[in-house]
Amino acid sequence: MKAGTDVERSLLGPLLEGRGCGECTICCTTLKVDTPDFRKPAGTPCVHVGAGGCAIHAVRPHICRTWYCGWRRVAALPEAARPDRSGLLVSVSFVREPRNCLEGVSINVRLLAGSTAIEDGTAAAVLDALCARLIPVWFSDGSSKMLMHPANDVAQHVIAGTEPPARLAAEVNAWRARYAMFVPAEGRGSA
Repeated sequence: MKAGTDVERSLLGPLLEGRGCGECTICCTTLKVDTPDFRKPAGTPCVHVGAGGCAIHAVRPHICRTWYCGWRRVAALPEAARPDRSGLLVSVSFVREPRNCLEGVSINVRLLAGSTAIEDGTAAAVLDALCARLIPVWFSDGSSKMLMHPANDVAQHVIAGTEPPARLAAEVNAWRARYAMFVPAEGRGSA
């Protein structure tokens, strides 16, 4: 888990002072947990969640003591973006067998059922705050996901390995250099 938390810290930043979970238990329901000391399926509330939050907070499993959503780490996210207020869950996503190099390690913004974050502008504010760095950002509604960053013209060249136009070359090359390790095995080899 240390490697995961180090990656989360490097991509999203350290925990922010003054931003606590409060009564939010979105991660306790939305996320799948599959660790040696605790398991639960995605979309199912943890058996330890009660009206006031975690009933075993003082002795909660390691994953629950070390994982934090993006709202707890990214200062640029507005206060209204706390998951229980916005219906958006921002997290680092690790895909063991990515379909492309921008899917291996990325930021995922999940729109939860019933959220009005698109209509009220919170989703746009969250995406604006997250799409300013050299980190892929995906937006999902639970059934499908869409790459939001980098821009489509850049992403196409990064993924396909094609020669970009001069105006995109520096940006495409920066993405390729950072995410080359996530090129699926069938995409590696001699050109």
